[in-house]
Amino acid sequence: MSEVVTGVGVLSAVSVGLTVLLLVAEAIFATYGECEIDINKGERTFKVTGGGSLLRTLAGQKLFLPSGCGGRGSCGTCKCKVLDGGGPVLPTELPYLNPEERRTGIRLACQLKVKENVRIEIPADLLSVREFQAVTERITPLTHDIRGLRFRLPEGETVRFKAGQFVNLVSKPYGDVTEPTSRAYSISSAPADNRALELVIRLVPNGLVTTWVFNHLKEGETATLIGPYGEFFLRDSAREIIFIAGGSGLAPIRSIVLDMIERGITHRPATFFFGAVKLRDLYYVEEFQAIAAKHPWFRFKPALSGDETGHPWERGLITDVVARSYGTLDNHEAYLCGSPGMIGACVKVLTGKGLPENLVFYDKFS
Repeated sequence: MSEVVTGVGVLSAVSVGLTVLLLVAEAIFATYGECEIDINKGERTFKVTGGGSLLRTLAGQKLFLPSGCGGRGSCGTCKCKVLDGGGPVLPTELPYLNPEERRTGIRLACQLKVKENVRIEIPADLLSVREFQAVTERITPLTHDIRGLRFRLPEGETVRFKAGQFVNLVSKPYGDVTEPTSRAYSISSAPADNRALELVIRLVPNGLVTTWVFNHLKEGETATLIGPYGEFFLRDSAREIIFIAGGSGLAPIRSIVLDMIERGITHRPATFFFGAVKLRDLYYVEEFQAIAAKHPWFRFKPALSGDETGHPWERGLITDVVARSYGTLDNHEAYLCGSPGMIGACVKVLTGKGLPENLVFYDKFS
């Protein structure tokens, strides 16, 4: 029996070794020559040297598709429609494409390698996504593991975005990280503040970009941001608003609330449920309390799930707090931002109280 197992192990090792050798050989020796990229049926075309991913190839032409994971194939946000070229769908794409998307030619640009002429379709608004070189004006510790960053655009430049959208922040090489790396972060400032961008970033253990932010980025340094992106923004309706967020998911909610104030949207009652574990995890509390005191249409309800006492906030999981705050949800819409687990649990509570799922909008941070 041990000889059979050993034989299987050797064969597996050989197979893995051959696979690695083939991949290395392709990377070194494969040349695909000149390839043409056609975007939106001739709206823009250009020729490139083949061999790179479609995501990076487009970025080299200053066309930036959204990419929350920086091109690692783990977020599924860099989707585009491939009309011709690109080869078959790869196994790495399948978890992020539903059957209808696969049938209609939707692909992940980070996984598609440009080996031939490619014709694609992308939303027109992505053609206006820009790359900004901004000065790191302020870095503010908000909690033990969350920082607020404010980036000032160069003189004469402005940025237009919808409250709730995000940008990619590009880190510089440091330590053993030899290449720039990008990750997506929601904008926390209001669109009216159009000469700067504010972000809220939580430290991720071993996270390439968050480690750079916390350990290497200094005030006064120039940073690269790309955007804006995203469909997470306030819909135009008369329904009452439920905001739910946890951790750094507060960022887009803050942007939306500040924008509502700027635009004079006072006819829609709004409640913001902010979930945390301990008191040390709360931030921007005084700001939201001041907004609630000044604007009767807005309520702020922080909730702590830990066992700390002596605080005035709601206690329990944010889903429990939401559940006991409402009966039937028959004239509401909800905006959620947080971890996939939190989002899933909140959607279940909200739909269980009668809120149609198409009126629940969310950004998941994984």
